[in-house]
Amino acid sequence: MSDPSTASIVSTPAAQPTDSVDPAGQPQSNEKPRGLLGDAWRDLRRKPLFWISATLIVIFLLMAVFPALFAPGEAVNGSLSRSLEKASGDAWFGYDLQGRDVYARVIYGASASIQVAVLAVIGTLLVGGTMGVIAGYRGGWVDALLSRIADVFFGLPFVLGAIVILTTFNGSGTSNTKFEITGLVTISLIVLSWPVVMRLMRSSVLATKEADYIVAARALGAGTGRIIIKHLLPNCLAPLLVYGTIMVGSFIGAEATLSFLGVGLKSPVVSWGIMISDGKDFLRVAPGLVFFPAAFLVTAVLSFVMLGEAVREALDPKLR
Repeated sequence: MSDPSTASIVSTPAAQPTDSVDPAGQPQSNEKPRGLLGDAWRDLRRKPLFWISATLIVIFLLMAVFPALFAPGEAVNGSLSRSLEKASGDAWFGYDLQGRDVYARVIYGASASIQVAVLAVIGTLLVGGTMGVIAGYRGGWVDALLSRIADVFFGLPFVLGAIVILTTFNGSGTSNTKFEITGLVTISLIVLSWPVVMRLMRSSVLATKEADYIVAARALGAGTGRIIIKHLLPNCLAPLLVYGTIMVGSFIGAEATLSFLGVGLKSPVVSWGIMISDGKDFLRVAPGLVFFPAAFLVTAVLSFVMLGEAVREALDPKLR
């Protein structure tokens, strides 16, 4: 075994040009230290699962924003003369009962499903995150009051609560517009999901607010707003980022479930849940009416869930 003191003094041809030696004789690297996000990104780039899920998500987002690039055909109007026709060069997935192009409807269905899921996730993170920060930072009776309110919403079954809300405001006999229908479904998802985010954010704030840098900032006269924005939020957003990514996939499935039950999105909106609901009665005659939208739905949900798992492993040092 060589003498470490000698090895630190004598230079060798194999020494890296980016390394230097400090006065104590220890080698130093000129590479800048990385933060949590830097380490997470370095770990994510090495995971094939991340690149596969991210590629699929980009494709689905492009389908949602620019559906005409993938399906130039008509998704809403059809011709009864082509009712339940098989797949062909003009319609890759065939036609439904109303003679509408199934492939075009599947592509355009991504827009409503992903739009509802993304808006619901943003709203849930804002509402639940704000409540969690207030409850965790203020503590006392404020924490107790907000926690009891969250417990009330926790006691509501998700599907049952959504059915009650949507049946009341979007039931049969209502004449809501496409925008109103989408907004009602989004609001129902937010109302029934924010307590989970609130508890997650509250626990992160409770674990962080007594850290030394928070105490030092408070001692130097920093106000509550500055402490929350500059110190608490940057160190508490990692769990919300992971949960929000997974929640997008969950909300896509939840929207499809509600639309399948007839209380979610409705015509003239095109979504995967509506297509599955319309095609279930023709499963033996034309299984593609259910199979193709279900396949896109499952792929989209799995893509967001896999991305969330990859981000969780990258942000949690214990799982690396």
